[in-house]
Amino acid sequence: MDVLRRPAIPEDAVQYQLFLVHTDPSDAEANERFLKQILQNILAEIAPLLVPYIWQHQSFNLRYHPEKGDVPAHLGGVTEFGDNVEDEWFIIYLLKHITHIFSDVAVVVYDNDGQFILIEAAEHLPKWLDPDSSENRVFLYRGELHILPNRTRSEEVGWPSDSVPAVGQALEVLHSHTESCLAKQPIRSALARRLDGYPDKIQQNFHHAHCYVPAGIAVVLSRRPDLIAAAVSAFYLRDPVDLQACRNFHTFPPDTRVMTSVRFTRCLYAQLQQQSFVPDRRSGFTLPARSHPLYRAHELGMKLAHGFEILCSKSGQSSSEQETQVSSNPLWRGFLDSLKKNGYFKDELEGSARYRDLMTSAENFFRQSVTSTHRPDIHNPGDEVLKVMEGASYSLEGLKKQEAHLPPEDSDAWLDMSPQELERLLEEKGSRRVSDGTRKMAQPDEEVQEEEAGYSLIAVTQGMKNFINAMSSHEGAELPRSCLAEPFSFDPDVVTSALDRLLGTKDDELDSDDFDDDDDDDDNDENEEVQNGSSQEQAGSEALGNLKKYMEEMDQELQSTNIGKTFTQNNGVSIHRCYLSCSHNIVKAFDYFYFSASL
Repeated sequence: MDVLRRPAIPEDAVQYQLFLVHTDPSDAEANERFLKQILQNILAEIAPLLVPYIWQHQSFNLRYHPEKGDVPAHLGGVTEFGDNVEDEWFIIYLLKHITHIFSDVAVVVYDNDGQFILIEAAEHLPKWLDPDSSENRVFLYRGELHILPNRTRSEEVGWPSDSVPAVGQALEVLHSHTESCLAKQPIRSALARRLDGYPDKIQQNFHHAHCYVPAGIAVVLSRRPDLIAAAVSAFYLRDPVDLQACRNFHTFPPDTRVMTSVRFTRCLYAQLQQQSFVPDRRSGFTLPARSHPLYRAHELGMKLAHGFEILCSKSGQSSSEQETQVSSNPLWRGFLDSLKKNGYFKDELEGSARYRDLMTSAENFFRQSVTSTHRPDIHNPGDEVLKVMEGASYSLEGLKKQEAHLPPEDSDAWLDMSPQELERLLEEKGSRRVSDGTRKMAQPDEEVQEEEAGYSLIAVTQGMKNFINAMSSHEGAELPRSCLAEPFSFDPDVVTSALDRLLGTKDDELDSDDFDDDDDDDDNDENEEVQNGSSQEQAGSEALGNLKKYMEEMDQELQSTNIGKTFTQNNGVSIHRCYLSCSHNIVKAFDYFYFSASL
């Protein structure tokens, strides 16, 4: 299937399909029963990770999809992650974990960019693998990344890169030649680095802050903390029509405000914190002076109140289709039994307050991950907010008493990145490339070092001519593959020495723009030769002096910046000065080369 024929995916969404690697095509009913049983087990396995998670826009969800065309029956779903790309990578971790636990399942995952997980390992991919040839040959299987290799001869394992296998054909190759399809170690390592820290990274991505909010919002968030995402999005994407509902707060009056601790994701907190907003005077929301120690709590609470009020103002605008009870779903009983086997309820007595809270969270997770269609015209978070408020009873005095026992806030220093932190991250990225298995090289002996230190100006100029004259495709210019495979080393002393020999120094004759056809005539008068030698030496010294003066002026200009701090010293000579000098000489060398070639 051509990439352009793939079903359209929203820009900020990820689609995933879970296939059985070995099925009996003659018994479709048995395959369906097996897939639905696996669905129950998968949900029970990942429920402890997903129940407390806060999604930016949509949650991870799975549904059974029957066979259609050349796509076998499978479990699949689509999640719109909005502005929080960490949701997308958390889903990759979940899928990788699922394939590790359930060895009969292989996963295909892509977004509007195609096989986006390969972007992390772009430097290590084989040259034949591109968006066209990667279709239906990249899988998560048995907890690792697998890529169907390129088959150039009939007896080899894999699939030809000039054709796209059907999903069933690809699964057959994956099942029968698992080891051959395992991605190379550098590719798998790149993916593992991107997923490093999960599942602990989930907690690190949360941010707890004190907010001065109406009591109804405090109650809603205590029972449904995931609704914070919808409220922040409603405020963040507000328009003048939405703000009309916030002139008079009917659902969340400001005179009931209490201080509470709110759990955000870092993305949601940044969206709420970084937006400047002045409330309408008729709303009743007033803010203290910016110097007040609780100003931020008041500001965050005011913004959240506007978000929740906007949500509730849109309640009742959804479809008349009523949401069915999860207990009526045939998958619910098996899912609940799997939760009990996995210890989800933590030995809580059935009917206790903690048990009811866990059951409510499980029902909400099941509703979002299995039965929800994720259509905006049916799934309205404003209705859910009102539903929670209707079933909750609270005391304003009791909420105010809890203010003295709030947990401390998290520092938001992560919002600001210092130059030192940026440099550390860049160095970390650079060190990863150097430490990669494909980049490791044994330390050469002295002879090899001397050989690598050799500098061929002819080879450089010829390579540049080849690069300029090469015909580039629509994918852009590419360097020769052989050049990328060769190790690169840079010794400024060797380069300057080679260029000095070419261009001339104080001791050697400096190249001139004037070419005398009689330079090699030994019959010239000795006096004329001495005069010519003296004039050339004087001209060379003058040119070298001008070059040094130019470089000194450049050094003085660079001293007013911080660029010099980012370079190291080599034999007492600053690298940046040597580099600039070499660059100037290289330009002259190229000019000389092409001028000579044209004669």
